[in-house]
Amino acid sequence: MTDTPTTLVTATGDSAGKTAITVALARLAADRDRSVGYMKPKGTRLQSNVGKTLDQDPMLAREVLGLDAEMHQMEPVVYSPTFVEGAVRGTEDPDALRDRIREEYEGIAADNDQVFVEGGGSWTTGGVVDLTDVDVAELLDARVVLVADYDSPNDLDEVLAAADAFGDRLAGVVFNKVSDDAFESLDQDGIPFLESKGITVFGALPYEKELAGVTVGELADELGAELLTDAPTDAFVERFLVGAMGGDEALRYFRRARDAAVITGGDRADVQTAALDASGVACLVLTGGHRPSGAVLGKAADAGTPVLAVNTDTVTAIDRAEEVVRGGRTRDVRTVDRMAELLGDHVDVDALV
Repeated sequence: MTDTPTTLVTATGDSAGKTAITVALARLAADRDRSVGYMKPKGTRLQSNVGKTLDQDPMLAREVLGLDAEMHQMEPVVYSPTFVEGAVRGTEDPDALRDRIREEYEGIAADNDQVFVEGGGSWTTGGVVDLTDVDVAELLDARVVLVADYDSPNDLDEVLAAADAFGDRLAGVVFNKVSDDAFESLDQDGIPFLESKGITVFGALPYEKELAGVTVGELADELGAELLTDAPTDAFVERFLVGAMGGDEALRYFRRARDAAVITGGDRADVQTAALDASGVACLVLTGGHRPSGAVLGKAADAGTPVLAVNTDTVTAIDRAEEVVRGGRTRDVRTVDRMAELLGDHVDVDALV
């Protein structure tokens, strides 16, 4: 095993911001005149069940960091649902997988001053082949940075469980996407509590709409939706609501919403009209391949609210929209630039890199 300093960035749950933080840290290290390598041993952000389409995260790292490593080096294991099914049936050899990861890692580490490794999903992902992030950290002799969400003190349970599992390898915790409402509780109580347990907290990054949400245009692209209006599509969507009730009840429900996409059947004119009367609704997503009435489209045009149409049923549209919105904005260079700024402002970068 090489003695190249290696940092594994893992998380308490999915969609915690690992990719942006890992790539931004690597770039901050590169800004300090170090050659850096990147690796994501378990590719989890796949665009197809069989894993034929590769994870987008290594592609972003390669673009931002100017790397020339091949995808199979940066992502030796494609952790698709098909792969997991095979692993459960015993068709994957954990020892062979570990050898493959170690071999590709050593190739990357030999050419660089420092390697940044991105975990897959949450820190427990990979258990079916004995390759959780705890196992990967051990395999690659990596120090570990844990990314965690914080809404309330209940979230510290996850941090403590991860800290216990990683033991001495845990360098510390970075909290991400912390809302203004939760920040005081974290600062006054959460961080001192963790530090009293011997857990280092590097800092807390504020919730930022541009990183956490997706635009209406991005949502439309991801859903393969047809745009039925000329309204601007740069508004942010942070949550979605399902319109399955009557018109009056729907209006009360939608009025409490902020930055929401409303998903409802294309034939539900009463729900569509109620959604268009609520100022916090960023767009309508109409399912079932039905086109709305001219009156609804006219009202949407007057309100400047985009209307998206998809051919799938409502349940399928909800599942896909949830995945898109939960995943945060499409990963791109701007995301990494902004994350690097946030880390510089709110976190002890020198201790991290």
